[in-house]
Amino acid sequence: MPPRILVLNGPNLNLLGTREPEIYGHGTLGELVDGLRAAYIGRAEISDHQTNIEGELVSALHNAESDGIDGVAFNAGAYTHTSIALRDAIAGISVPVVEIHISNVHRREAFRHTSMLAEVCLGQILGFGRVSYSLGVEAIVRHLNQ
Repeated sequence: MPPRILVLNGPNLNLLGTREPEIYGHGTLGELVDGLRAAYIGRAEISDHQTNIEGELVSALHNAESDGIDGVAFNAGAYTHTSIALRDAIAGISVPVVEIHISNVHRREAFRHTSMLAEVCLGQILGFGRVSYSLGVEAIVRHLNQ
């Protein structure tokens, strides 16, 4: 049975396709997730959730294991740089989490250079545009198959 991967997205990612397309591209979040599902048929079962509410992201992480999720590809958006609650939620679960970002946050504003999540995640993938998502899913699948 292929692993179940949750693609979890935080604030403003619902605006993909319209928000700063020069940074984030022109496709929607739905199109991105549909592409992941198509690419991983038979290799991973992709589910997704997006919310702008920090507490809902915490709950999604807390519920991952009981929901049968084997790994999480997580773009926490701006919460990456500010949320101790998300850091603690990731640290408190056994499901592996890969932090992903469309842009290279280290080439952007200084406040984006620090991740509150990195040290409790399996790894980080950033700066490869929308391919960051497929690289994140691939990293989880390979980790689970070790």
